[in-house]
Amino acid sequence: MRILGLSAFYHDSAAALVVDGRIVAAAQEERFTRKKHDARYPVHAIDYCLAEAGIALDQIDHVVFYDKPFLKFERLLETYLAFAPRGFKSFRMAIPVWLKEKLFQKKLLSDELKAAAPGFDWESKLLFAEHHQSHAASAFFPSPFEEALVLTMDGVGEWATTSVGIGRGNKLEMVREIHFPHSLGLLYSAFTYYTGFKVNSGEYKVMGLAPYGTPRFAQTILDHVIDLKADGSFRLNMDYFDYCTGLTMTNAKFDALFGAPRREPEQRLDQRHMDLAASVQAVLEEAVLRLTRSLQAETGMENLCLAGGVALNCVANGKILRDGKWKRLWIQPASGDAGGALGATLAGYHLFKGGARAANGKTDTMQGAYLGPEFAQADIEKRLTAAGAKFEVLSETALVERAAADLADGLALGWFQGRMEFGPRALGGRSILGDARSPAMQKTLNLRVKYRESFRPFAPSVLREDITDWFELDGDSPYMLLVADVVEKRRRAMTAAEQALFGIDKLNVPRSDIPAVTHVDYSARIQTVHADTNPRYHALISAFKARTGCPVIVNTSFNVRGEPIVGSPEDAFRCFMGSEIERLAVGNCYLAKEAQDPALKLDYKDEFELD
Repeated sequence: MRILGLSAFYHDSAAALVVDGRIVAAAQEERFTRKKHDARYPVHAIDYCLAEAGIALDQIDHVVFYDKPFLKFERLLETYLAFAPRGFKSFRMAIPVWLKEKLFQKKLLSDELKAAAPGFDWESKLLFAEHHQSHAASAFFPSPFEEALVLTMDGVGEWATTSVGIGRGNKLEMVREIHFPHSLGLLYSAFTYYTGFKVNSGEYKVMGLAPYGTPRFAQTILDHVIDLKADGSFRLNMDYFDYCTGLTMTNAKFDALFGAPRREPEQRLDQRHMDLAASVQAVLEEAVLRLTRSLQAETGMENLCLAGGVALNCVANGKILRDGKWKRLWIQPASGDAGGALGATLAGYHLFKGGARAANGKTDTMQGAYLGPEFAQADIEKRLTAAGAKFEVLSETALVERAAADLADGLALGWFQGRMEFGPRALGGRSILGDARSPAMQKTLNLRVKYRESFRPFAPSVLREDITDWFELDGDSPYMLLVADVVEKRRRAMTAAEQALFGIDKLNVPRSDIPAVTHVDYSARIQTVHADTNPRYHALISAFKARTGCPVIVNTSFNVRGEPIVGSPEDAFRCFMGSEIERLAVGNCYLAKEAQDPALKLDYKDEFELD
């Protein structure tokens, strides 16, 4: 049975294909259109999924959409009625969009599908899952577990903002929900907005900024903004928010509570903004820990699966793991709305059609999240030649050795290999790499390569077999979704003067043997690299270790600020020529910046809208 899953029309459109329960392909539309968080119907992602399986659209048995538009419309109407007459301006803007297109998404989807496969009965083949059901399915069904509790936390689906499911075998029952407008995701987004970052994009910046501050506003949030119960259930005080009826996340009362108006985008960050980030992060962690503790105590279950946008908060995930209440934890790498496409197709196969599932208890079925397009060597050479690139073609062994040598020499390397990752993280398929031992690498990559804020941390990729020698984590973290500290023996003692520094001044103080990936609180967002899921990336880090004694390198996504991760060899070459990346490996093609035609250099940093 072939089932295609779709997410679209809100943000992060994507498509995913499952054949007889096996995940064949999944990709975000943004990687093809070059429009970050592209919300349009994912025609390119669908075409890719079908091509990967070698089938046509009319050979699909069912198409499953990731949420139910009528329930969302019901929430919209009920919310405006509850707050009337406040919010009429927002209501007046939203209703025409709904009446024109969003309310009739079944027809819109049917029309798109019929245009591609005329005469096929899409009316009976098109199915709809609920938003949190899709998230939960994306977390449980690919997990290694035969049985697990599934916790989904995000901004909002149709009504649910937090939900609990119980997964057993090929069954998944949703048993509890917290409803809009009470939402941990929207609370975090409100502080994202208030600190001057873009909602649905900049939340990870708040998480990265938090260690530079102290949580001095946390009690204020708990006293006035959120009523957080001992079991983790919660209600927000809507007096401080404007997202139900207005055009902004927060209001004047929120400004007064925290002592100033919101920071304007690109305005200088000060210590207060860092403290606000630290405070909302602390409140989120407390809420999540109360939830997970109470659910474990209530159910006695051993395995926990996470999905939804809040599950991308890897600092909170690390706290759950270290809390020790759950025997095993598994997090869907595409936890945001893009992953809803995968969840919808798995819900279609297992829940709607009763498809069998066999969990082995050891490994997940995400294939390392390498579910996107791959390019044959001959195609890579043809594409790069057409783009005007000058390159050498090396054997795999020679390519790996050359790349490891360049990394050891402190050069920044674009690494475009194998299938593209599904989800927001680059995992060694579409990555920019650097030497984790370099004290200057974090600042260099942020300011000269990524063109982004200097405070933003980078993640380490570490050989799975060496994890415990470098980090306080004894387990797998293949999807860069867990934060753990650098082990004591790898840390550098701080002087009294260094310990007295505040805010961004902390940034340039080396804290360990791998300063480029050690955050100011000694933490790191870890990716364990496994030979079975990405053998070439594992070989590269092994070669780097053979040269340097260090099995850890810097891994950041292959893009500049505001750009989607590169999707094609041409994208990789453009980013290479538009940034200060010094080396590029695309398949077996190896490119040096100094060998390229200077006329092809691009002024790239202003090419994309800031994130």
